[in-house]
Amino acid sequence: MVELKTDTSIDAMYAAGQVVGRALTAVREAADVGVSLLELDEVARGVLREAGASSPFLGYRPSFATTPFPAVICASVNDAIVHGIPTGYRLRDGDLVSIDCGAQLDGWAGDSAISFTVGTPRPADLRLIETAERALAAGIEAAVVGNRIGDIAHAIGRVCRDAGYGIPQGFGGHGIGRRMHEDPGVPNEGRPGRGMPLRHGMALAIEPMLIGSGKDGYHEAADGWTLRTNDGSRAAHAEHSVAITESGPRILTAR
Repeated sequence: MVELKTDTSIDAMYAAGQVVGRALTAVREAADVGVSLLELDEVARGVLREAGASSPFLGYRPSFATTPFPAVICASVNDAIVHGIPTGYRLRDGDLVSIDCGAQLDGWAGDSAISFTVGTPRPADLRLIETAERALAAGIEAAVVGNRIGDIAHAIGRVCRDAGYGIPQGFGGHGIGRRMHEDPGVPNEGRPGRGMPLRHGMALAIEPMLIGSGKDGYHEAADGWTLRTNDGSRAAHAEHSVAITESGPRILTAR
């Protein structure tokens, strides 16, 4: 069931989204060669704590997971697409890092992700990240009253495929509100004009995931969470929580 949010509720979700935005900004600023993923998780924890927010990631255990998630960020490096568990791994020159973070504030959730490079960037990684951001922007642009979920999916998929990148099937965006994951699902590829109509008050987390080689294959790592590309190619992830309104899409996690 899809819950339509009131304008007051959307404002409350914006407040939660701003905490997420601050956490991602702080993590990106702290990320450098030699910094561990666990240290980045501590940075995000500090931002949540200062805001009086909790983490919808910490302890989260969906049906596919064998263990609860142990951190407040997903930290996915190089060939990790999403859901990377922060470890003692220390960032190296040229690493491509994707950070996903959420916040729960006053009963409402926010969810967002960024990708960036550490140290000397590879040109191919910069193109991959830039395309992920363009795909996200295209998806948000399609998130208007009167369109359908398929219009968002088609906009994202077209940017990704036209650039020659792969899309991990079965993973995409989702509704968001009182809980981090709500109905409806938002695929990263689809046919325009299909799926649920978009209405004022819907809130969606739109999140393109791109595989650099152009192939779609991925597998779950031994930790039971991290998704990695089958061919070892690099991946990028971008995400915003967005409210559908009569005046256009409102980005709730704007940084």
